[in-house]
Amino acid sequence: MGFTEIVKTEEVQLENAILLEGLPGVGNVGKLAATHLIEELNAKKCIEIYSSYFPPQVLIDDDGIVKLVNNELYYYHGKGKTRDLLFLVGEYQGMDSSGQYDLCTKLIELVKQMGVTTIYTLGGYGLGKLVPDPRVLGAATSDEIVKLFKGAGVEFIDGEPGAGIVGASGLLLGLGKLQGIHGGCLMGETSGYMVDPKSASAVLKSLQKLLNLKIDLSELEERAKQVDSITNQLKEMDTGESEDRPDVNYIG
Repeated sequence: MGFTEIVKTEEVQLENAILLEGLPGVGNVGKLAATHLIEELNAKKCIEIYSSYFPPQVLIDDDGIVKLVNNELYYYHGKGKTRDLLFLVGEYQGMDSSGQYDLCTKLIELVKQMGVTTIYTLGGYGLGKLVPDPRVLGAATSDEIVKLFKGAGVEFIDGEPGAGIVGASGLLLGLGKLQGIHGGCLMGETSGYMVDPKSASAVLKSLQKLLNLKIDLSELEERAKQVDSITNQLKEMDTGESEDRPDVNYIG
């Protein structure tokens, strides 16, 4: 029997809020996007979630102080046309299917009480190859959300993703729909080989339209250039090695 403990660091009540999930996944696209938003909006932490469904591990900071792995919720009170926002981030997702279901069920109960009425999950869509100009693909719980996403430049492709959406990004939508909370998933195309700031930036470009926000993406774009530079160097090294490599397929 697993345990999950929810620690409130601040009592918060939101109105007509959107939950934005950005837990680790393919290319860490969702995590990068959500973390960048938290920093840009100066969102405040209100909840820490500890669970035996996370790995049995502590993290160690620069001062040698340990911290039990967890998930955290950050909030932002919207201004003007921007709705209240609640962010879910963390180092890990639940390690198995029962843990995923239990954590997502508890989370939906919690955020519903806090005033969440919509869920957007953020993630990567792995292609297994380098993606120069990543598109943002979508999935939604209703026709209304599909239309909303398309208006923000999100693409919907028949049968994609073929294997569905695995983990919290999918479960939160499915379980949320059962509770009357609609939403959708934004998936940035990515190789899946490495952390992908370019894909995260593409997701945020669509997301800022959906949220009526103006977000500074310069930091992510600079990181994307650094990743591209490293990737190009590796490709050049691989090409050079291929040219110098003897033709082992020739039998004399």
